[in-house]
Amino acid sequence: MLVGRKYRLMLTPEQEEMAEEFGNLCRAVWNTGLEQRREYRRRGAWIDYVQQARELAEAKAEHPWLKAAPAHILQQILRDLDKACLTHGTFGVRWKSKQRWHPSFRFPDRRHITVERLGRRRARVRLPKLGSVAFRWSRALGGVVKSATMSRDGKHWYISFLVETGEAEPGVSLERGRVGVDRGVVILAATSDGHFFDRDFITPGEAERYRRLQQQLARTQKGSKRRKACAARMRAIMRRVRDRRQDFHAQVSCQIVHGKGLVVLEDLNTRGMTATGRGTAPEPGTRVRQKAGLNRAILDKGWHAFELAVRNRARRTGATVRTVNPAYTSLTCPACGHAHPDNRESQAKFVCTACGHREHADTVGAKNTLARGHAGHRAWRPRQQPVREAPTSVNPRGISARPLRSESRRPRPQGGSPSPSVEA
Repeated sequence: MLVGRKYRLMLTPEQEEMAEEFGNLCRAVWNTGLEQRREYRRRGAWIDYVQQARELAEAKAEHPWLKAAPAHILQQILRDLDKACLTHGTFGVRWKSKQRWHPSFRFPDRRHITVERLGRRRARVRLPKLGSVAFRWSRALGGVVKSATMSRDGKHWYISFLVETGEAEPGVSLERGRVGVDRGVVILAATSDGHFFDRDFITPGEAERYRRLQQQLARTQKGSKRRKACAARMRAIMRRVRDRRQDFHAQVSCQIVHGKGLVVLEDLNTRGMTATGRGTAPEPGTRVRQKAGLNRAILDKGWHAFELAVRNRARRTGATVRTVNPAYTSLTCPACGHAHPDNRESQAKFVCTACGHREHADTVGAKNTLARGHAGHRAWRPRQQPVREAPTSVNPRGISARPLRSESRRPRPQGGSPSPSVEA
């Protein structure tokens, strides 16, 4: 199993300057390679990694400054660029801005990486051209190092090792439970068994200081030392907020996945949901301010990062993670299957207009998410037990459930267990 290990580096001034230079070279190679790919696409042609790597080797003869960085980290940048272009399209890949990009580069060859522990809290790693770099030994590696990635976050540098533990991923146990998760902007996560997980990631004092720093930043001149110092203080606050959010996601994912064999999440397009509201100054859009507030709330909860944390934890425990269509999950009654917009009286209050069922709206969404994720999942079809999950559908006009299997004597289909007894 492949796992990640991250440590804080203790670079000397010379090593820190060299790492900054490596990062700038990687950014230049990325932007140049991306521009080259776009020019080829405009002419209706295509250039791949092999050709770009060959041209990079030829460019080192004309531009000796490219030789300052190890060859394989520049080649790795071109590999990452090739993968990004194949995934998102050549014109869908972003430039690496000097102001917004944090230096990061990878050493992909494990033969050039040597890790040695020096003491209880100290170790060192030998890297090409950087030499021996000390780092804080906060946890054991637990396996064989496959690659190493250096990155800067604020004023500190970190190194992340990709480690092969030698352990096989655990299999899915059919005896374990299952849970549905509903993500929201008021409560981060609500589960189908009635649990809620949420917390504030920024304190009131930090929020007030950050607001004042934003006002101060607006009064500074671009490129000035005062502006850089103000931006550094803002990044320090946001770094603490980001660390709290990441830690909370890891803790919640452990509690949700522990003892479960199936975890069902809503298939949410977070990038599309947090897109900027449309509109211009001459033709302003509608509810632009409300859309901006919704975007901030979604990004503050970290929906996508939470899903990644759940998937990472499920990979270690052997649980299965499924995503389902989230349409009308919070408007469908889990008792009778009736779906109507009037069922949800408020953000947290759900009252079915057909049967009068009352429950927290986020719990209702989690239950319907779990029921929808059962479709086609053989692990949850015991032979002698009926399927008692709530009927759900993307059809908002109302749903009626068929009798349970114990009441319906239809022949069992061949090739697997039957699907949930639901009709729309």
